[in-house]
Amino acid sequence: MRYLTSGESHGPKLTTILEGFPAGMPLTTEDIDRELSRRQKGHGRGRRMQIEKDTVEITSGIRHGATLGSPICLVVENNDWKHWTKIMGIEPLEEDADEIKRKITRPRPGHADLNGGIKYGHRDLRNVLERSSARETTVRVAAGAVAKKLLSLLGIHIASHVVEIGGVKAERTEDLSISEIQEISEASPVRCLDEDASQKMMLAIDDAKSNGDSIGGIVEVIVEGMPIGVGSYVHYDRKLDSKLAAAIVSINAFKGVEFGIGFEAARKFGSEVHDEIAWSEEKGYTRKTNRLGGLEGGMTTGMPLVIRGVMKPIPTLYKPLKSVDIDSKETFEASIERSDSCAVPAAAVVAEAVVAWELASAIVDQFPSDKFSTLLSFIEEYRVETKEF
Repeated sequence: MRYLTSGESHGPKLTTILEGFPAGMPLTTEDIDRELSRRQKGHGRGRRMQIEKDTVEITSGIRHGATLGSPICLVVENNDWKHWTKIMGIEPLEEDADEIKRKITRPRPGHADLNGGIKYGHRDLRNVLERSSARETTVRVAAGAVAKKLLSLLGIHIASHVVEIGGVKAERTEDLSISEIQEISEASPVRCLDEDASQKMMLAIDDAKSNGDSIGGIVEVIVEGMPIGVGSYVHYDRKLDSKLAAAIVSINAFKGVEFGIGFEAARKFGSEVHDEIAWSEEKGYTRKTNRLGGLEGGMTTGMPLVIRGVMKPIPTLYKPLKSVDIDSKETFEASIERSDSCAVPAAAVVAEAVVAWELASAIVDQFPSDKFSTLLSFIEEYRVETKEF
């Protein structure tokens, strides 16, 4: 499976083309719109979320509520485009046009502006920031929604929640099911399972906003129902944890990833890290603990996947940092684009999407999948086989 996204933050629309889904899989626009709506929520979001009410248009690959096996094209309109038609239009401009005079020459620290301008030779850094914007994650969530639909039909379910924002850490004192995590996190403005921590997180976000600053945090994605042995140990580029790690850090502003107890493993003995194996007629092979987050040797263990990602504070600040004008080389305060003071809750939804895509892709690669009915049958047989191994 693979997908390609295109579109700029203030362009007319965002598009993604998905390839590799089996034919005959049920799919509707509601499946995708639900995820797009979730991405737009969260305490700390900026004015852009009040402008854009993201919904998807499916232009290919679906007929009468089911996939055809051909590429699926998803389109999300940018409602704000009407205010940017001259600045972002495709037609050439006259040399003295106001839009040329308004070019951006002051790269913002923490963004792709300067590096991208140097790499591609752009003297107007809007050419960089429009594509490097987190607005692109809209269609990544749309792609992930299709992957989540496939996984759910195979008995694999995903949830996410926020475990930390701005140094405020959530306490999780009990084991919760996927459905419980989904219900509690959806009801929280910061997608946190700890109500007391939720209130403190919102205060931290408001405080950062009032100071013209931003804060980051940590999100966790949990997946239940993955069969044992998805992925591979035989080549580095087929290891599932490697693919998941790459997917997480590919999200805008994400700078770290860990599985299970993650970096804490560096401070423990081996006996405190590895998960002992058990077997029963009812469940087959299980682990007595899940410190490694459901992954060993680049493959799933059958235990829940536990993946965390670290999001840095958004670099667009209302008390901007110093920068250097690429034309005059003079020091200036970095230019300001509309921004959020904290996008961690929304980023949890994006993390779900990219994890879902990698898991669905790994399953489609491993099992016969031209038809959804065939894939479902093979997955069911495989689960029985691994239980009796």
